[in-house]
Amino acid sequence: MDTTIIADPADKRGRNSSVILTDRLCEKRVAKRTKFYDRKCPGLYVSITTAAVATFSFKFTDRQTGKQRTGWLGVYNPETFTVEDARSKVYGLKGLAAGALAENFRDQKAKAAKRGKTVAEIIEERIDWMKTPVKKPDGEMRPRLEAWENTESHLRRFLGARLGKTLARDVTKHDIATLSNDIVEGKFGKPSVSNARHMRKAASGLFKWAAEAGRDYVTASPCVNLPKLDPEHPRTRVLSEDEIRIFWRGLGRNDLPYDRRTRLALKFELVTMLRSRELLGAHRNELFDLDGKHARLDVPLKRVKKRRVIQQPLSDLALEIIKEALTSDDQQFVFESPIYKGRPIHRKAMADALRGTKHEKNEDKTKTAGLCELLGLKPFTPHDLRRTAATLAGDLGFDDAAIAKCLDHAVTKKGDTIVPTVTGKVYNHSKRMKEKRNVLEGVAADLRRIVGAPAANALEHEVQRLPFRAP
Repeated sequence: MDTTIIADPADKRGRNSSVILTDRLCEKRVAKRTKFYDRKCPGLYVSITTAAVATFSFKFTDRQTGKQRTGWLGVYNPETFTVEDARSKVYGLKGLAAGALAENFRDQKAKAAKRGKTVAEIIEERIDWMKTPVKKPDGEMRPRLEAWENTESHLRRFLGARLGKTLARDVTKHDIATLSNDIVEGKFGKPSVSNARHMRKAASGLFKWAAEAGRDYVTASPCVNLPKLDPEHPRTRVLSEDEIRIFWRGLGRNDLPYDRRTRLALKFELVTMLRSRELLGAHRNELFDLDGKHARLDVPLKRVKKRRVIQQPLSDLALEIIKEALTSDDQQFVFESPIYKGRPIHRKAMADALRGTKHEKNEDKTKTAGLCELLGLKPFTPHDLRRTAATLAGDLGFDDAAIAKCLDHAVTKKGDTIVPTVTGKVYNHSKRMKEKRNVLEGVAADLRRIVGAPAANALEHEVQRLPFRAP
């Protein structure tokens, strides 16, 4: 026989991974990609990914070049391609004449290239394309798609895990629909219509991009005319006046297991209607006229969901929170991290403080109780504070258009008059600062009224008798 077979790599780690391959081993769950070399059939090995995909390959030395090469054999399947099938294929390859083995794999590779790229390959190209820095409207260099990490997660966790080895041009509408249904049914963890919807969006963007001229990896996107998913019910959680009072007063306690600035940030979201990401990065140089009549916070577009600068007026209550949060002249971020000096609080800190932190091995078991639990409140999220503030403003009689401006929502209606979208997007760049300031000052005054009023007896007693745990 003219082909030299390399049973295992020469290094120690490679030798230690040499075992007798079994079907059960191929179904093993691994924490990171792992290779196992077969003792019974020198040159054969299986590579197992974290997604539990086991791939057989054959390592040999090409006599024509003297170089070690690897040939792909197939993906493990308990019904169609087992360990014994892989061994039989290797034994057959060993019987080929000199040079024929390498030529066989060269032909195989050429045919695969001619047939096109796999889903896994175009996913990696798409991710590289998304995270490539480009110049943004504010002059900064940032990733082409700034939320690329979320898209990457949905592409790899769902599409790549299920269809990664499939040729991109062979993916059908049925494949995407089946994957979507499996996500909804909980075959990828907890049942989630939201994850299915995000997977479809990520997959649609991927295949449209793959079909563009210059790539032509696919002729058309398979993500069309898919069965409709069940609607996701919008969140409607709004804190009552009693809940606002308990929440606000509770945040002032000294025995709560969360950093003071995190608690101030929660108050700030209720007072300003800003999103968590927009306010947590607030820098000292983004604050203007704090001692005057027109105090405001300018949020740069890179932190804004719609990528447009927000000029948010600051009420007297918002100013009190800022002055309490800024404890020194050297502090640059209003809500500076208690752990990493010179950096803002982590974007998840507010949500974690409300719901508590969980054990890694048992997500249902509370490790540190959240503020909602400690204060005896029905669970809510930071975003619900925005909704609560908007509801207070509506109850005070403010116009929906003015409230929408405070929330940084697109305004298409003013009273009974429809405003063309193009007017807001292209021609009218007014920040309506006077209207926004009236709304936010009105909300601040109402919060002072609520917080200053006596709480309902039952709720007041509940707050005072709640046990608080140290951090």
